[in-house]
Amino acid sequence: MGTRHVISAGHYLAAHAGFQILEAGGNAVDAGVAAGIAIGVLQTDKVNFGGVALQIIYTAKNRKVHCIDGLGVWPKAVTPDYFMQRHGGKIPVGVERCVVPAAPDAWITALERFGTMSFDEVASAATRFARDGFPMYPLMAEFIRANRASYERWPSNRKVYLPKGGPPQAGEIFVQAELGRTLQHMADEERRAARRKGRKAGLRAARDAFYKGDIARETVKFIQKCGGLMRYEDFAGFSVRFEPTVRTRFDGIEVHACGPWSQGPVMPIALNVLKGYDLKALGHNSADYIHVVTEALKLAFADRHHHFGDPRFVDVPIAALMSESYAAWRRSLLSIEKAWPEMPPAGDPRSLAQLAPRCVPAPRPDDAPGPGDTSYVCVIDRHGNAFSATPSDGSNTTPVIPGVGIHCSGRGTQSWADPAHPSSVAPGKRPRLTPNPAMAFRGGKVYMPFGTPGGDVQPQAMLQVFLNINVFGMDPQTAIEAPRFATYSYPSSFEPHNYFPGRLYLESRIAKTVGDELAGRGHKIHWWDDWTWLAGAVCTIVADRRHGVLHGGADPRRPAYVLGW
Repeated sequence: MGTRHVISAGHYLAAHAGFQILEAGGNAVDAGVAAGIAIGVLQTDKVNFGGVALQIIYTAKNRKVHCIDGLGVWPKAVTPDYFMQRHGGKIPVGVERCVVPAAPDAWITALERFGTMSFDEVASAATRFARDGFPMYPLMAEFIRANRASYERWPSNRKVYLPKGGPPQAGEIFVQAELGRTLQHMADEERRAARRKGRKAGLRAARDAFYKGDIARETVKFIQKCGGLMRYEDFAGFSVRFEPTVRTRFDGIEVHACGPWSQGPVMPIALNVLKGYDLKALGHNSADYIHVVTEALKLAFADRHHHFGDPRFVDVPIAALMSESYAAWRRSLLSIEKAWPEMPPAGDPRSLAQLAPRCVPAPRPDDAPGPGDTSYVCVIDRHGNAFSATPSDGSNTTPVIPGVGIHCSGRGTQSWADPAHPSSVAPGKRPRLTPNPAMAFRGGKVYMPFGTPGGDVQPQAMLQVFLNINVFGMDPQTAIEAPRFATYSYPSSFEPHNYFPGRLYLESRIAKTVGDELAGRGHKIHWWDDWTWLAGAVCTIVADRRHGVLHGGADPRRPAYVLGW
C-alpha cells in the first residue's frame, strides 16, 4: 500500500527500475516505460525490445484514456495466400513470421506524448541489465532448458541463450551485450539531437536510430538473407496507432480494454454475459461459479474466433457485440446444468442468430496446451495518472539479429494462413494479438489498471481477479493469489492454433469435489499443480479514493513484484 505512487510489474527488477523513476520525479508513463523496457531485457524468454507493447494510459489533467496499439504489421511483400502456397497453410518458425517491431516506437511515443523524461533516463536500467547482466532466475532458466532444441536452431540464439554451450543456471549472470549496445546507441543518438533541438527532437532521434538507421538496416539485411519478407521500407514507414478502447460497465465500474485487433474485448464481452447472474450467491470457486464463468468465456472466445481482426481490413461489429441486447441473447444460450462440449457457435449481433463455424481446426485431444508468453506492468502516480501495458514476444521461435541483439517481432504466429479467417495474413495488416492490458474507472477516476501474461489465459485470469475484488471483496493480493481455472475450448491464438474442445484446467487448490461436479456437467477436467505460471501472473493496483490509499498486488506464480510509497 502507498499514498503517493505504486508500481506492479512482471519482474522484481523491472518494478524497482520503474519505482526509481517515480522517486526521481517521473510520472506514471515515465515509470511504466522504464519498467516495460527493462522487462524486454529481464524476461527476454517471453518479451523482447523488438516485440510488441500495448498500452492503455490515463492522463488525470484532462481525464482522457489513450490506447497505443504497440503492434507491428505484416511486410508489404507478403500476399494473402503466401503461407498457403509455400507452407501448406502453416506459418513456420523463423523470419517469415516476422512483423515490424512496434515496441520501440510505442515506448517512445508514450514518452513523447505523456512522459516527462528522456529515453536515456528511462532505458538506463534496462541498458545496464543487458550490458552488465542480471542474475538468471529459476522460471526463465527452466524455460530455456525445456526449449533448448528451439534455441539451438540459430547460431545467434545459441550465443545469447546457451552462452556456455548449455542453458544458463539460476543464479548465473546472464548478459545480452548486443542488446545493451543497441539501447545505448539509441540513447546516444537522442542525447546528440536533444542538445541541439530539445527533448522531443531527442526522442525522435532515438526512434529514427531504430527504424531508419543502422539498426533497421542490419535487421532487414539479416532477415532478407534468411529468406524473410521484411524490407527497410517496412521499418522506415511504420508508426504505432492510437486506437479507441472497448468499454463496458459492471456494478458501477467502467472497464476499458483494447479493441478487436487484439483479444481485448473477450473479457468485457464475458462480463456483459455475467451481469445477469448473482455471482456472489453462487459462491467463490464453487462448481456453479466456475461453470458459469467458463461458459461465458467460451461464448466470448467463439466471438473472438469468428469476428476479431484488424478493423482496417475486416468489418468487426464491435458496438453490436458489446450491446446489452446481444449479451442477454448470449446469456440465454448458457445452461447452468450442462457445459458446451466444444466451442459454442459465434453469434451475429445484428440478427441474434447463431453462425456456422469457420476455420476451426481438428481437435488435439491428447496434447497439452502450449504456454503463452508476455509480461505486464501497471503504475498509478501521485497526480492520478495511470499506466497499463502488456509487452511481449518470446525468443525461441525467431532468431536474434546478429550485431543488434533484438528479435524482430514474431507476432505473425497469431495470424491465420487461411485467407477466410478475419485474422488472416495481408500486407500492412496487424495480427490478432493476445496481449490486452485493461483499466477500470469508478466515479470518473482511475480505479484499477490490471493485466497479465498467459496467451489465451490472459482475459480469463484478468476476469477472475477483477471479480475476486469487485464481487467477493478481496484485497488485490488475496484476489491474485486465489486459485484459478482456464478453458481451452477454442482454437489457440498461436500457430498451429491447437483446439481442445471442452477442456478445463483447475489449480489443485480447488476442491476435488468441485472438479467432479464440473466433470458431471460435461467439462473435461484437467488438474494443474497448486500454483502454476500457466494460470497467468496478474498485477494490479486498486485506488481507494475514500482513504487516499493505493493497494497493489503482484502474482507469486511468476517473479512479479509490487512497490508503493
